[in-house]
Amino acid sequence: MPTQIIKDFITLADLKKLAEERFGDMIKTVVDIEEKIMAVGGDLHSDQEALLLTQGSKQENLWGINIYIDQPRENWVEFDSMINLRPSQGNKSRSIENEELRKKITEIVNSLIK
Repeated sequence: MPTQIIKDFITLADLKKLAEERFGDMIKTVVDIEEKIMAVGGDLHSDQEALLLTQGSKQENLWGINIYIDQPRENWVEFDSMINLRPSQGNKSRSIENEELRKKITEIVNSLIK
């Protein structure tokens, strides 16, 4: 399956199918924290980022994560992606360093996966 933009919701079963096609128990995801949408699927966070940018998202609102679908929801998000390396926004590593931003991303992800 190609990369998909999730605006309303995706079922956990459908997300698992996408994960199995690529990485098994993990799916790469880019979250737009302003629009409260996410792109899932594909091989690289940068592919999802590019798709969201073509749909009108702004670069500063896009953050890359990995979702480990077999983990409990409180542990299933990994905040690691090359696209997160943004010294100009105060994020100097691949990991999302700001706890409030992590919380916001987790809330968006959990609201979009049913």
